[in-house]
Amino acid sequence: MMVFKIFTYEIGIIEVIDLIFVLILLYQLYRLVKGTLGINIFFGMLIIYFAYIVARILKLEVLSGILGQFVNAGVIALLIVFQPEVRRFLLQIGKAGVSDRGNLFDLFRKRNQKRSQQQEQDIMEINNAVQHFSDTKTGALLVFFSAFKLHDLNNAGVKINGDISAKLLESIFVKTSPLHDGAVIISRNKIVFAGTVLPLSESADVPGRAGLRHRAAIGITEHTDAIALIVSEETGYISYTIDGKIKTNISEDEMRAIIREAVKE
Repeated sequence: MMVFKIFTYEIGIIEVIDLIFVLILLYQLYRLVKGTLGINIFFGMLIIYFAYIVARILKLEVLSGILGQFVNAGVIALLIVFQPEVRRFLLQIGKAGVSDRGNLFDLFRKRNQKRSQQQEQDIMEINNAVQHFSDTKTGALLVFFSAFKLHDLNNAGVKINGDISAKLLESIFVKTSPLHDGAVIISRNKIVFAGTVLPLSESADVPGRAGLRHRAAIGITEHTDAIALIVSEETGYISYTIDGKIKTNISEDEMRAIIREAVKE
């Protein structure tokens, strides 16, 4: 049997297989909490655990003892914090285990298929809404986060947490709506917030003719991995920003491509 030796630990095929299963489990846990406020707790506990492993390998007895207490308490803390997600995950596993319709691989495959169908529906709804904004010269600002973090925003606005639909987006940005001047935050197939106040870019590279919506779109993408889509109230032109860079007056095909890129996980 092939065996590798790292410090005083011998790593064989069984250990490699064990590590692969652990990584798969961590990935599934990450998917459960991705886009929620609990993601920071998840990464925090992960860092503590890896620090504990390193301390044990290096035989730092005092440090490994202290970190070990955090790890032991962390398991209970994670179960409390992520109780809804863990419960949903266990229910899905239980249903797969007691039925003859498939196994866990079928479960994950069906979940991926369902997610793809939902994404296609979301893309169509956003396309319809943005095209409506452009045709009617309705100012709009949509910001897409793959993993939304509340501290990325100065003023989160009004919590919506609703399914993505063209009608809902159109009602938010109608000129008589109290929320139409702010941004809409979209993450993980949900309209999370509306009327959000974003930081304005202070970059000297921002075009002088850029309005507040465009400056806000540039500002939020300068400091986050968000993608922002803007519709001009004056011209109806559609623009987008990524990494603090803006492209204005894009075509319908470009708009569809950006929305597809923004919505996918």
